[in-house]
Amino acid sequence: MIKKEVLDALNAQINAESYSAYLYLSMAAYFENLGLSGFAHWMKIQYQEESAHSIKFFNYVTGRNGKVVLKAIDQVPVEFDGIVDVFEKTLEHEIYVTSLINNLMNIAIAASDHASQSFFKWFVDEQVEEEANIEKILATLKLINGEGNGIFMMDRELSQRIFVDPNVAV
Repeated sequence: MIKKEVLDALNAQINAESYSAYLYLSMAAYFENLGLSGFAHWMKIQYQEESAHSIKFFNYVTGRNGKVVLKAIDQVPVEFDGIVDVFEKTLEHEIYVTSLINNLMNIAIAASDHASQSFFKWFVDEQVEEEANIEKILATLKLINGEGNGIFMMDRELSQRIFVDPNVAV
């Protein structure tokens, strides 16, 4: 059985991952409205990843006989100040999510919950990758000043991203 403080933190994280998914879907809609289907595709993959993370946490809680408590998801932004702004907000959000994952690990350590620490390790590693990927895109966007033909080249490149479900065994 999961200790109450760990379970409460896990339920909060399920909500946070669902918010993240919704945020990225909002960003995808923003890019669709700009006619940037590759950027929209990239954000839809982000949406799928965050949804999969939410399910991964959900399955972990139920697999340890914990009770999942779903709460309302806060309203996400729907307006942005351009492509660079979207990715700056994406990086800022992922840094925040990293802090949430680190907090989960700290709670599990304090509770001597070794199973949860092992489970959270995957998310710690995932956040390193998430931040690095977004930093790379943001650096490229800043090189081209978020405009011009470079945007169309990036749009094509980002359309090639493929979703890999972390909940499916390989």
